[in-house]
Amino acid sequence: MKKVLVIAGPTAAGKTGFSITMAEKLNAEVISGDSIQVYRGLDIGSGKVTKEEMGDIPHHLIDILSPKDSYSSADFQRMARKIIDESDTPMIICGGTGLYLKACLYDYSFNKEEEGPSTDPALEQYTNEELYAMLEKIDPVQIQKIHVNNRKRLMRSLTIAQRSGKPQSEIEKEQSHEMIYDAFIAGCTMDREKLYARINRRVEMMFENGLKNEIETLLNQGVTFSDASMQGIGYKEWESYFRGNMTEEEVKEEIQKHSRQFAKRQYTWFRHQMPVHWFDISEKEDTERMINEIMAWYQR
Repeated sequence: MKKVLVIAGPTAAGKTGFSITMAEKLNAEVISGDSIQVYRGLDIGSGKVTKEEMGDIPHHLIDILSPKDSYSSADFQRMARKIIDESDTPMIICGGTGLYLKACLYDYSFNKEEEGPSTDPALEQYTNEELYAMLEKIDPVQIQKIHVNNRKRLMRSLTIAQRSGKPQSEIEKEQSHEMIYDAFIAGCTMDREKLYARINRRVEMMFENGLKNEIETLLNQGVTFSDASMQGIGYKEWESYFRGNMTEEEVKEEIQKHSRQFAKRQYTWFRHQMPVHWFDISEKEDTERMINEIMAWYQR
């Protein structure tokens, strides 16, 4: 099996810098496992790696789609596997979108019902609470993974069940969930309060670097808040501002809050879904330990 190094962890934990460090040591290339960095023009809010940060390291799946395009875990699986399988160069996947990483690394095959972002339009007439109740009856296992306010996922799970005739949890259970690569997953972590402080500062920097102007440019190009590209944290929060219902400072606070909540969910997801080797990236000794562990794995 081909070796694939994965740099995972919560938002703002330092994955990008560590992935470049390891790419230099392994003479590797980097595949972005982020669901928003694929879009051109969504740079600041997505924390996209800069040309300066990349240096001479080739990066894949960045700036490849229009903000009007859709992008799914099935798309990432197909494109990332093609890059890995057709290259003799070591590959590093860097990103925090857990479902994308799992779709690529494991023998997960998508049903036609799961491909693409479509949901049954008939479900739009129901409230979140009604959708939640419907899914709870159809798929009591899957409902445990979805919050009542996550309308998109509720509709998606209901659509999959309706079209396939099987609950989504049953479809997933039928997969053997075995890795198709020799993957080492290094998880960047740090003290929770320290991470939250980094997240808050990162959002402050986004505003200082012109996030509002980036949003305005996208809107002037015809991008809307209903487009998939604008569903990411750092973008979707601006809709209320441009409708006149929120101040710029309130938008900043919402992005910070949602980013902290997302980081917490990422920790929970990775700890339950994938065999992650965690290390404290804020501690030099622990980072050196992880580098040595990765090099030993790679040289086996």
